[in-house]
Amino acid sequence: MSLVDRLRAAGCVFAEEEAALLAGAPEDLVARRVAGEPLEQVLGWAEFAGQRVAVAPGVFVPRHRSEFLVERALAVTGPGAAVVDVCCGTGAIGAALLAARPDLALHAADVDPAAVACARTNLPGAAGVHTGDLLTALPPALAASVDVVVASTPYVPSDAVAAMPPEAREHEPRVALDGGGDGIDVVRRLAGQAPAWLRTGGRLLVECAEHQGDVARAALAGVGFVGVDVARDEERDATVVVGAWPG
Repeated sequence: MSLVDRLRAAGCVFAEEEAALLAGAPEDLVARRVAGEPLEQVLGWAEFAGQRVAVAPGVFVPRHRSEFLVERALAVTGPGAAVVDVCCGTGAIGAALLAARPDLALHAADVDPAAVACARTNLPGAAGVHTGDLLTALPPALAASVDVVVASTPYVPSDAVAAMPPEAREHEPRVALDGGGDGIDVVRRLAGQAPAWLRTGGRLLVECAEHQGDVARAALAGVGFVGVDVARDEERDATVVVGAWPG
C-alpha cells in the first residue's frame, strides 16, 4: 500500500499533501501519523504566519486562524511595546509578533510545563517565558506596565471536547482545549486579571468562536474594558475580541 493510501485509509483528508511532507521519513514517524497523532507533532514543526515553529509531542498545535489574532495585535501595538502572549502553547503567536516587530518586549506564559519548554525553543528573543496560570505567571514588576495582552485561550465548551477530532482530544492537553461550560470561562478569568497588568490605554485581545463573540465582548465590558469590538475574518473562520483598559 502506498503512503498516500495508508494516510487516506487512516482518515487523513489531505493525504497527498501529508505524504509529500512525510516522504522519506522513518517508518516510526509514518506509523505515528497513521495512528492519529497530529501531523505537526509527528514532523516536529508547524507553519504559522510564514514561519516554521517547533511543535513537541503533547503540545497544542497552532491553528492558522490565530494568524488573524496576530494581525489584530500588530494593528494596536506601538514601537517597543510590552506584549504578553497568554496561553502561549508553542509560542507561535509570540514568535510571529517578534518576527514582525523585533523591538517588542515580549513575554509569554502557559500553565503547561511542556508548552513552556516548547515556547522557549521558539522564542529565543523573548523577554521571558513563564509557567503559571494566565497572567499570574508574570513577574510582579510587570504590573500596570503591559501595553498589549494577546491570548488564544481554550474556548471549546467542556461538553463539546469529546466530539473534537481524535487527533486533538487524544494528543493535545485538555487544559489547552476546554473553556468551561460555554467555552468562555478562561476568557472571563483573563479579563478579570488583565486590569492589574495593563497600563492605561492597554489592550486585551482574545480569540474565540464566532458564536461566542457577544459573550466574550460582555466579559470584557463587564470588568471595565471600553471600546470593546468583535473582529471577524470569514476566510480563516477567525474571531477576535479587542478591548482597551481605561486605567
